[in-house]
Formats: sequence, structure tokens, C-alpha cells
Amino acid sequence: MDSRAQYNPRTVEEVFRDFKGRRAGLIKALTSDVEDFYSQCDPEKENLCLYGFPSEQWEVNLPAEEVPPELPEPVLGINFARDGMHEKDWLSLVAVHSDAWLLGIAFYFGARFGFDKADRKRLFNMINELPTIFEVVTGAAKKQVKEKSSASNHSGSKSKSSSKARAPESQVRQSKPLPPKDEDEELDEQDDDDDDEEDDDEHGETLCGACGDHYGTDEFWICCDICEKWFHGKCVKITPARAEHIKQYKCPSCTNKRVRT
Repeated sequence: MDSRAQYNPRTVEEVFRDFKGRRAGLIKALTSDVEDFYSQCDPEKENLCLYGFPSEQWEVNLPAEEVPPELPEPVLGINFARDGMHEKDWLSLVAVHSDAWLLGIAFYFGARFGFDKADRKRLFNMINELPTIFEVVTGAAKKQVKEKSSASNHSGSKSKSSSKARAPESQVRQSKPLPPKDEDEELDEQDDDDDDEEDDDEHGETLCGACGDHYGTDEFWICCDICEKWFHGKCVKITPARAEHIKQYKCPSCTNKRVRT
């Protein structure tokens, strides 16, 4: 069965949902599933394309046989350049072409189902709120967030719970009532609360290196010690309990690079 068989979204919301699903699948291929993706792009094979599906899955396959195809096709022959350039540059190139393909499909649906100027503007405003696949793969979307995080680390707090992983706020609760504080202690505590709020704002702008979504205060969050990218624990299959026993965390992409080199 050809997994490229698709439904046809007809509203702005449906087209955007289709876009997000395909985007998530492509990001998986180029980040958390990069080793599998790399191995499937064998230069000895025929022209191959990278497809993303609304189900958030991805596939490396031959292009559609019918002309013209039912939907716009991804760039052809990504496997031929795999061994002719550095892996990082190759992945970035595939990411750029994947971004172009996603926009092409969204515009195709908009034109086919008669989106007017207002609908097109609303659709592409929604799309523009998300970082591009290229930005996720290269880390460009997190560059400013990293600079803010580096500036906030001057406090000297190097605890694992703050610098390596962040647990949901619901897990960080005071279990016993504290004794009354004097006025100086209350002022110090207020300053600490202000610092925590600034830290939460910075993390709120952080994007997951696997799925590209934002940080949530109710989600477990871990940082790679090699590339310094942040990931949802669920995206890289790391639990808070497991993180406590990891001295140096390496994300899937950094681990795979070490293996191939």
C-alpha cells in the first residue's frame, strides 16, 4: 500500500493541521531518527525523496509515477549528495528543500480550494509562527535563547535539576510549612522569585530539538551536553528518574555522529 495516499484538507485549520503533521514527520527524520534516515538515503539507489505525512511519520521513497502527481513532490535525488558533502551541510540542505515542499503543498491546497486573500494571509501567518525545519535542524531558532541562558548561568547554580533537566513545576512543591521569616528573608525570597520568573520566560521561548515545539512548564526537559540543544524528555525517551543517573547526556544526533566518525 502506498503510504503517500492523502486526504484533501479544505479549510485553513485543516491545511495548517496537515502542514504541522508533515513538518513533525520531517523533523523526526532529520533529528531523532537521523541515523535511520541517513542509512536509507543510499547513493547507490535510484532517485529518492523524503516525504512527511499528516500522521507525523516520514518515508524515503521513489517519486510518484503519475504525471502530474496528485500533490507537489519533494525534491528529487537527495541520496546522491549524501556522501559528497559534510553530513551537517547535507541535512541542512534537505531541511531547506523540505521547508519549500511544505509551503508548496499548503499553497496547492489553498489554490485548489479557493482560499481568498484573507484565508491565505491567515494560513501563512499561522505557518510563520512555527520555526522552519532548517531552523530546527541547524539550531538557528534557539540561538538567541542560548545566549539568554548563558547570561542567566552567572548565578553559579550548576545543579542537575536546573542546568541539565527541568521537571514539571508540579513536582517541585514544598511539602512542609516553613517557619515565619523576618523582613530581610522575605525580600531575598521575592528577588529569587523574580529570577525564577525570568528563567521560566527564557525556557518558554526554547524549542525542542526533536519536535520543534515550545517548552512547557508541565513537561520534563533535558539539555544535550554536546550541542547544548534542549529536548522534551518524551521526544528522546528520557525520564526524570533516568536523567538523575546520566553524568553527560548526548542527544540522538550527537550520539549517531560519534558512531559514524
